[in-house]
Amino acid sequence: MGEPISVAVVDDEPIIRSGLRNLLQSEPDIEVVGEAGDGVEAVGLVRRMRPAVVCMDVQMPKLDGIRATEQLLTLPDAPRVLVFTTFGADEHVFGALRAGASGFLLKRANAEQIITAVRTVALGESLVFPEALRTLVATRAPAEVTYRGPALTDRESDVLTQVAAGQTNAEIAQALFLGVETVRTHMSRILAKLGARDRTQAVVIAYTTGLIPLRR
Repeated sequence: MGEPISVAVVDDEPIIRSGLRNLLQSEPDIEVVGEAGDGVEAVGLVRRMRPAVVCMDVQMPKLDGIRATEQLLTLPDAPRVLVFTTFGADEHVFGALRAGASGFLLKRANAEQIITAVRTVALGESLVFPEALRTLVATRAPAEVTYRGPALTDRESDVLTQVAAGQTNAEIAQALFLGVETVRTHMSRILAKLGARDRTQAVVIAYTTGLIPLRR
């Protein structure tokens, strides 16, 4: 087994921090390297400890999860941010995803879902929940924004549409009759053209700029 996944837990409720710490520490491949009670503490903690993943509450005093995420993602070796929220349609969640968070979970998620989510984002993947993301975008996105970046090829558009549907690289490869490495290549080009950090941010950009039609 390689090095454990280093995780920082950020929430203004001590009981939630304690519960997450105990849950994650019970896994042999995960190590909680610190806790913070607000966004300001979170930025300082990440600068010191360099965790791979930050489990981030969105509504906190001093500095909320959106602003904290923005600051964290400017750091060298920036962590992956996994947002935790009480309500899936919270405007704070949408803001955090636009800022570059790799995904979100409801605080009522079960233990297996939380552990899987941490492992997923640590691997550089993203948590894309198609229906939830469409709902967030439909209720929060400004309709007048249009895409002005480099044009996507037809195949890149096909791949991005599949990503927005929540498909993995293997599933996309099967659906489009491509090799998995070819899908990865297309995905890298899509991220570069959109200026997106990961798949989640790419889907948010695609919906909010009309690259992918939003079914309301």
